[in-house]
Amino acid sequence: MRTPSLKNCVLSAFSCVVMLASQTVASSPPAPPNPILVFVGAEYVEVGGKQQTRYYYEVFNKEAYPAELFAAAPALAPCGTNTNSSRTWIDIFTYNGQRLNGFCALGNPQNLNRLWFAQDSTEVPPSWIYIEMNDRQTNTKYKSNLAETTL
Repeated sequence: MRTPSLKNCVLSAFSCVVMLASQTVASSPPAPPNPILVFVGAEYVEVGGKQQTRYYYEVFNKEAYPAELFAAAPALAPCGTNTNSSRTWIDIFTYNGQRLNGFCALGNPQNLNRLWFAQDSTEVPPSWIYIEMNDRQTNTKYKSNLAETTL
């Protein structure tokens, strides 16, 4: 009877580790994709006696995001006085990085259908904007495409 060589033992052990690692990777859910941002329209509103234009957007692939990303996260930092703000916050930026608005309590991925920013109606809007979704629990950011501010 032959005893296995050290080389065969090492190869067998390595094969087992690779098999276990591939099973772990295969069983974990895929990472959510970057958001696909789409302009859906604008409306004129009066806020505090001033005329503003609200620019509305939706995340086209919102169904790709699990609900737990938007669950209340009281263990994380609050959003102002809201101690039950969501795990993932959304910020809207101009194409060159100026923050326009943010959302910290969307509650579920379906609420990604009504993101907006507003500005004085006499101002020219930025040509392009994007959003960042910040999963505060995992410190992961998802950045969208650039979206226009007109149809």
